[in-house]
Amino acid sequence: MQKIVVPGEKVVNTPVRIENTISDKNGTYACVIGFFDDARKILIPLEGVWQPRSGDTVIGIVEEDKGTMLIININAPYKGLALTKFLEADITTGDTIAATVKDLEKGGSVMLLKPTKLQGGKLISVSPSKIPRIIGSGNSMVKQISDGTGTKIIIGLNGIIWLSGGKMDIATSAILKIQEEAHTSGLTDRIKKMVSNTKVQ
Repeated sequence: MQKIVVPGEKVVNTPVRIENTISDKNGTYACVIGFFDDARKILIPLEGVWQPRSGDTVIGIVEEDKGTMLIININAPYKGLALTKFLEADITTGDTIAATVKDLEKGGSVMLLKPTKLQGGKLISVSPSKIPRIIGSGNSMVKQISDGTGTKIIIGLNGIIWLSGGKMDIATSAILKIQEEAHTSGLTDRIKKMVSNTKVQ
């Protein structure tokens, strides 16, 4: 069950380590306005939370295969849904997928189209609000990282990024640096220097 909580509101009656919370002997309290998922014990801040729009590319992990439909964790207060009759590959529970948002259903679920299975590689999570800076104007920033490291990069507008091959450690560091320094000047040049001369031949 999810609910909106405000700073200072108790979310758990015992001290628990949860990101975006503080705790004492009497319980655990929200530090930000956000959605608290009691089942998973996570607090998703409302600030910077991705709001799905038709055509958005997202990355998620299949949580459940109901036979006719896949339930997908898309790093949001919503669940992703994909009809299995339209699948072009064998996708099941635990798989990582990239997909396109069709629309937001009543009840808060996101209908997804064209789910594609992503094999191997790794996932990193960033603030959805920083995704435009990571992509760059005309895909310039992400292309610079990909070309410099030889890493294939797929960016989900929901804040999940998939990387595969090449110098993934350097590509990851560059992406996290952009997230931390998105507001600073000269960032493009610093990222260029960071990934230069690292491409796998």
